[in-house]
Amino acid sequence: MAQLQTKRIKLADVLVCAGCCCGHPEKGHPEVPVAWLKEEWRRRGLLKSIQLTIAGCIGPCDVPNVLCITTGRGSTWIGNIDRHDHYQALLTWAVQSKAAGALAPLPGEFRDKLFSPFDGQSVSDAL
Repeated sequence: MAQLQTKRIKLADVLVCAGCCCGHPEKGHPEVPVAWLKEEWRRRGLLKSIQLTIAGCIGPCDVPNVLCITTGRGSTWIGNIDRHDHYQALLTWAVQSKAAGALAPLPGEFRDKLFSPFDGQSVSDAL
């Protein structure tokens, strides 16, 4: 049986939670700027190198406004994204990564927002 392959090789996947809790001001969480993120990702031509996915609940729901960046080296979970400038920093990181053809260092704004949703796993920055 032949191994499945893809022609689309990317640097990372960015999964942004906009599900049951994240991004819902009526539940006390800051809004996720979904339309703005999608538009900026398209406008800057990022989708082929850094895939953006706006998802339903990715958990854990006790940490508001979660995103997960997945690369060939693993996943980096970031929570409590509570200001628009955090999303701007994410966009800037993606633009820099695309321009370099390699992942840029994670923005400093996220260093204190890293967590692991897995039992017994330490928080690591796979970027």
